[in-house]
Amino acid sequence: MHALKAGAAAAVILSIILAAAFVSAAGTDDAGSILARAKQVFGPLPEVIASQDNPVTPEKVALGKILFYETRVSVDGTVSCARCHPVGLYLADGLKKSIGNNSKVNPRNAPTLLNTAGQISAHWVGNRKNVEDQAKQALIGPPSFGMPSYEAAEKKLKEIVAYTVLFQQAFPGEKESVTADNFARAIGAYERTLVTPSRFDLFLKGNNASLTGPEQKGLQTFIQVGCGDCHSSPYVGGQMYQKFGVVEPYWKYTKSTDIDEGRYTVTKKEEDKYVFKVPLLRNVEKTAPYFHDGSVDHLRDAVWIMGRIQLAQDLAKTQVEEILTFLKTLTGTIPANALQIPILPASE
Repeated sequence: MHALKAGAAAAVILSIILAAAFVSAAGTDDAGSILARAKQVFGPLPEVIASQDNPVTPEKVALGKILFYETRVSVDGTVSCARCHPVGLYLADGLKKSIGNNSKVNPRNAPTLLNTAGQISAHWVGNRKNVEDQAKQALIGPPSFGMPSYEAAEKKLKEIVAYTVLFQQAFPGEKESVTADNFARAIGAYERTLVTPSRFDLFLKGNNASLTGPEQKGLQTFIQVGCGDCHSSPYVGGQMYQKFGVVEPYWKYTKSTDIDEGRYTVTKKEEDKYVFKVPLLRNVEKTAPYFHDGSVDHLRDAVWIMGRIQLAQDLAKTQVEEILTFLKTLTGTIPANALQIPILPASE
């Protein structure tokens, strides 16, 4: 208990120190000072989120996009990636917790897949290495696709003759290309193209006029109060794990009913209790409800709660509104290719 209190105090002190440094550096609402600090904390999005282990090719992306919508590889023929990540909802699903095969409830809220390949891991508790690992394990995940084995999933794909050609095109030279690993690599390649630049990226590249005065003020407040300490990088988060409820228990202010112990369920380490991956905030205004259990419906409430339980700050209404104004600049443009729904191969 003493260690947790010490850790919470240290986090709050660090936030105060960083905030003071920012005030000293920025001083006023000078656009140049705000931009300089923002470049240190964030940085613009890449065009594609590259991977040495899974190079992105047009053939992989084309196959991955089709597989993203493929339901026939699930145990009941109803589940695809797109079921929990529909493009019309910015690749989240608007539910507190997603519904998988045979109406099974997933354990946590489905985050958006936009820009998600840039995170340190997949899933709220980091129990998936990357988007490829997540796609593969989803095939046999009991509340997801629910297949009894990878071999069973491969058999279903092979029964659809057109996939043999598509897999061979995406993975040339392989004797057996229709595999669960290649299923994952294709979907991963497609997800690595789901990058959504916004006006904020133009600002980070030096175009001060791309953000209004109030939006720049919101950015300044976001950094000043300490949000940027965890929500950093071009993805505005997704680069670290943090206790949810550094100062006070998260369930004190949310509608949480089942208390989730976070990464502790994976590592069984006491220090990982209530620790989750810090979510990215790109497109956050479009991806309600919020938090790992979808327990908060409105972004305004989520911002205030985060100030309270993470930073020991009772944010004023003006501060919350300023931060909201900035967060809306993170809403980006979904790639045109992702907006075009593919026609799936016919069963034969």
